[in-house]
This record gives sequence, structure tokens and C-alpha cells, in this order.
Amino acid sequence: MNYYLAIDIGASSGRHILGYLENNKMILEEIYRFSNGMKKKDGHLIWDVDALFEHILLGMKKCKERNIVPVSIGIDTWAVDYVLLDDAGNRIHGVYGYRDSRTKGMDKEIYKIISEKDLYQRTGIQKQIFNTIYQLKTEDKLGETNCMLMIPDYFNYLLSGQRITEYTNASTTQLVSPDTKDWDYDLIEMLGYPKHIFTKIKTPGYIVGNLKPEIQDIVGFDTRIVLPATHDTASAVLAVPSNEDVLYISSGTWSLMGCELKEANCSLESKERNFTNEGGIDYRFRYLKNIMGMWMINSMKNEIANEYSFNDICEMAKKLDNRNQVKIKK
Repeated sequence: MNYYLAIDIGASSGRHILGYLENNKMILEEIYRFSNGMKKKDGHLIWDVDALFEHILLGMKKCKERNIVPVSIGIDTWAVDYVLLDDAGNRIHGVYGYRDSRTKGMDKEIYKIISEKDLYQRTGIQKQIFNTIYQLKTEDKLGETNCMLMIPDYFNYLLSGQRITEYTNASTTQLVSPDTKDWDYDLIEMLGYPKHIFTKIKTPGYIVGNLKPEIQDIVGFDTRIVLPATHDTASAVLAVPSNEDVLYISSGTWSLMGCELKEANCSLESKERNFTNEGGIDYRFRYLKNIMGMWMINSMKNEIANEYSFNDICEMAKKLDNRNQVKIKK
């Protein structure tokens, strides 16, 4: 039987899912789960990517414990955040989280170079102050940088030694052209970012390579690394019928609501309504809005109720008596 391992890492948790066919049906089985979250360090919110990589390896070891060697593995994560590597392939600094406040005011710096209107018409990506284009404006180490990798591409690099960038996640940087589906090098040069740090963009289905020998020794097997849509929402939207009349909501820390388009809508009306055109499978565009998801309950759990599960919190809320409930008049 052929097994395939999907490693899905979100902003609050991650999981390893084995997929296989049984009686012509796809069976999905969770074999490992772990927590995730930004941590405060030196006044900044960062991701503990070393711990996340250890969890990736631990989940892979679960396969070996069951005498399963997956045909391939694929990793997806959230978008916009990145890792900078030096010439030796080492991280230059910690991996900032998209909710870190260092990007405050960076939009004004970008708009001194290109207007907000022209930037939208050029990229089709909605303004979010945490987009990679604004994050990079805070960097003072770009001159020391050999390459920039998005989070899932960094994990693929640690597993295989290969440095490439997957398309759907790259599109969220606001530095990719919806026309060429490649880095907008003219825009990158205009902003003063070194062009050489942006690695070649590959589409879902691309075979990154095999595990490095040292990784094989750790997990107990070798397998191929294959690109899924490495932006987790792009992978989720793959399950939606490819029809512009179909709306979807993909709910996690964020909820994303939209449809798929064959061509990006970069009109000024689209900009004013704050829609985005993120890259999808087969170069379809995920035309969507970011709306409130599970962030509030995630934050409450972390701040005041960490000993309870999400289900516990919901059940406790249901049991509140009428005096403590807010009634909404219709």
C-alpha cells in the first residue's frame, strides 16, 4: 500500500496526516499533532522554527515506528513570513512573526517609491501591513543575505538541501506578478531589495528532492519531498469545485472567504473593497477577503485558559446562565 505524508502547520498547531487508498476511498489518518505559536523575544514576536522542525522530524519518526515509508511528503504553513540565509546557509536572525509590530509605518516608506494604487494594480494583493513586502523594508541585513525562503521552503531546505520557492506562498509576498506568475524583478529592484535573494519559483507537484543522508539517519527512511500548495489556504481551497460561482470559507486562525478566478482582478474597485488575488493551484487565483477567524479564542486560551481544550472552552461558554449571556434583539 502506498502512503503519503502531509505535514500541515498552522499558526496555533501542526499535524502529520497519512493518506492512503483503501477500497477506492481516500483514508486520512492523523498520526502526530503539536502546538505552535509566536513567542516574545527581545521585544519581538518570533516563531520557534527550530522547535517546529523537531516536530516535523518527530512526526516522520511515527511513520517508521509503524514500519511505514511514505512515497512522498509535503509541507504547508501559513503565509508571508520568511527566513534569511547567509552564504553558509545559516539563518541570519530569528524568524519574525507576522503580528510583530516592527512593520508599523513601513507602508508609508513603500508608498514613497510606488503608490498604493499602482502597487495593487501591479500585484493584485490586498494591503496587509504584515505582507512580506513591508517586512523586508525593516531589514538591515539584506546585504548579508544569500537567499530568502518562505517558511515551508525553509523546512524543505533543511530536509533536502534544495532552495526553491513555491508559487502559492510566494504570491502572498506582494512581490509576484499575477501576469507572469514570477517575481516582479522590476518592482523588487525599485524597492531596493537584492534580486539574487529570491529563489526560483516552482509550482505544486514539483519534486524538490530526497531527504539528506543525515535526515534519513534521524527518521529511519528516505522519501521524496513534493511541493503541495505550501500556503495552507491554497491547499484547502483545492477541495473547492473550480467554479467562479462557488464561494468558500476556509477557517483557522484567520477565516478566508472568497472564490476562484481564472484571471486576477486588479481593478481599483477590487482594491477599495480590499479583495486579494492570491496564487492557487493551476494558476487559478484565490479571490478573497481576510476576516476574523479563531484568533480571539486562540488568544483567550493562551492568556487565561491554557489548561482547557477548545472544546472545553466552548462547552463552558454554553453552560453560562441567562444572566451572563448577551441577547441580540432581532
